[in-house]
Amino acid sequence: MNTHYLKCQVQKGFTLVELLIVVIILAILAAIVVPQFATTTDDARITALDTNLSNMRAAIDLYRQQHMAFPGELTAVPDVANPCSGTPGTGAGRTEQTYKDQMTMYTNMAGMACSVRDPGYDFGPYLKKEELPDNPVTSNNVLAVVFAGDLDMSAPGPNGGWRYDTLTGKFIADDSSLDPNGDPYDTH
Repeated sequence: MNTHYLKCQVQKGFTLVELLIVVIILAILAAIVVPQFATTTDDARITALDTNLSNMRAAIDLYRQQHMAFPGELTAVPDVANPCSGTPGTGAGRTEQTYKDQMTMYTNMAGMACSVRDPGYDFGPYLKKEELPDNPVTSNNVLAVVFAGDLDMSAPGPNGGWRYDTLTGKFIADDSSLDPNGDPYDTH
């Protein structure tokens, strides 16, 4: 008798139960790993915000040391007695444009700005670009310039860019989800 015909052919493969177990294990691993990536993204934004704040505050401090005033405190319009051969600053004091002119152009001792390093315009530029960097938390680069002289200045609401006081030189992230100094809360 031929036993070959009596043997059942056994097919090799996974059963439905085995496949379900593998899918459940993968789902559990994904539930553990995905939140870790989200936290890493938030940490990267906070680190970028810290870096931007440090860089902007250092530029403001350098301007203050060289001019004995904070950017935006003095006018940036052209000096009639010492004209600018390039593009003169247009900011007439305590405005976003004055701050940008004085931080991104060459300036004289009185804070007047010029796009060319003419005689007398020996200071700056303090920032490489006229556009401020985006606030990495809010993705907004709008600058709100105030002249309140408030050392306790805080951000009024969420989703802002930056806030700057021309009397104190305080530069913060304009986002109420951060601490009162406009810095990220210590998340560690």
